Amino acid sequence: MQRESMEFDVVIVGAGPAGLATACRLGQLAKDNEQELMICVVEKGSEVGAHILSGAVFEPRALNELFPKWKELGAPLNTEVTGDDIFLFNNAEKATRLPGIATPKTFHNNGNYIVSMGNVCRWLAEQAEQLGVEIFPGFPAADIIYKEDGSVGGVITGDMGVAADGEQKGSFEPGMELRAKYTIFAEGARGHLGKQLISKFELDKDATPQHYALGFKEIWDVPADQHEPGKVVHSAGWPLDDEASGGGYLYHAEDGQVYVGLIVDLNYQNPHLNPFAEFQRYKTHPEIAKVLAGSKRVSYGARVITKGGFHSLPKMTFPGGLLVGCEAGTLNFAKIKGNHTAMKSGMIAAEVLFDALKNESANTELNEYTEAFKSSWIYKELYGSRNFGPAVHKFGTFWGGVYNTLDQNFFGGKLPFTFKDWEPDHSQLVTVKDAKKIDYPKPDNKLMFDRSSSVYLSNTNHEEDQPCHLKLADKSIPIQVNLPKYAEPAQRYCPAGVYEVVENDKGESVFQINAQNCIHCKTCDIKDPQQNITWVTPEGGGGPTYPNM
Repeated sequence: MQRESMEFDVVIVGAGPAGLATACRLGQLAKDNEQELMICVVEKGSEVGAHILSGAVFEPRALNELFPKWKELGAPLNTEVTGDDIFLFNNAEKATRLPGIATPKTFHNNGNYIVSMGNVCRWLAEQAEQLGVEIFPGFPAADIIYKEDGSVGGVITGDMGVAADGEQKGSFEPGMELRAKYTIFAEGARGHLGKQLISKFELDKDATPQHYALGFKEIWDVPADQHEPGKVVHSAGWPLDDEASGGGYLYHAEDGQVYVGLIVDLNYQNPHLNPFAEFQRYKTHPEIAKVLAGSKRVSYGARVITKGGFHSLPKMTFPGGLLVGCEAGTLNFAKIKGNHTAMKSGMIAAEVLFDALKNESANTELNEYTEAFKSSWIYKELYGSRNFGPAVHKFGTFWGGVYNTLDQNFFGGKLPFTFKDWEPDHSQLVTVKDAKKIDYPKPDNKLMFDRSSSVYLSNTNHEEDQPCHLKLADKSIPIQVNLPKYAEPAQRYCPAGVYEVVENDKGESVFQINAQNCIHCKTCDIKDPQQNITWVTPEGGGGPTYPNM
């Protein structure tokens, strides 16, 4: 069956903040200049926002530029930050509240908002559609179209109706070719097509390896007397202590809800560490438990964060397209924020694209983007925090924090030092014989829960009879290599219980992949010590359906 083909001026892969900001700004420029452009956004989630997960304390700087009248337009920014509490959790019982002078000023949130980025993206999609942009949710970009000259010429959406054995079912429909003069990749952290482009065009040859963290989030309905709308709480220390770097958060949002989560850097060394279990026990700390006591958990999710920062930025241009947002790693980890920088990177892309299309210079490399990026506030912001993550990796959470506080608060990120982290996250695990076993408490179903009930709250679903979208380069590695060396860490680092080691009828260990549980976090693609797992897109619309993450 032949694929249908559609032609566009610009195809944007991913309806997150970067992709939608690109679409909106491009639509604005076309409207203002009375130029007709065909702009398409494809989104793998069943709807816009379905796969969006972010803390999120939102800095409105880019939104102010994109839609100066966003309040009148009804943007869902309803809870302004009223105050920041920053704690060092000394142990499971005690915490020390840190004064503002003892924490990096980048952690302070005056003028920011506690938001659901899923709802912000839904609103951005509405604005984009009003500007003439076509948005296709439930259509994952599964492959890249390359032209004869080697430039990118668009994407192919995933086939529908393929059985687990690869045979076509009666419902089979081939994916569509979406051809474009320029293709913008805004898939978010560890985008699977972006990963291919970075490799093919060697976009990261002058950068340090990208680094990631796994971010968890739950939404809780809390009693009115435990709710302080606008309050932001961040913490470092327990339960991660010396086992991993990272930190926790609790945001008092609107409608009697709080957002609680833990971020675990994926360069941890102990293969016994279970990030999900660390998050569950994080909630038992008195500073967190006092807010959640007697409350109801209503949503759960997890997603990796691109946190390498300035030194890990790849080249973002290649013939026929661009990488924007977290696809390229524009998150400012010193602020624990990436939505405003993702949006700004997309807006810069739109302005460069519009000029290229107006001048009919399609299929050339958009080198102007590099210069425009370097001239923008996003570059200045990322450069000023260039040492933030590497300092924590080099000196540890405490002394790295001391350095960053000194650098940010007193020198504005201009201390004359450069720290770079050249060790990729997947190479950091030590063997089980050199690692300390970690005993985690059992779920109490009040504050701590198991992965099965948590995944249920993420509304995750995949068509059962389809090819597994978690590809093993070598099927023998999990049992023959990872099990004896690392006790097969996929069983623990996956926040959705996708990977298990079970016994077959012969009493042999077998690596089992429960792909239907996958919440598209991408941890396995990053942390597998042999880089043996590759995440690809499942059938359209599969994965979590987050209502307001």
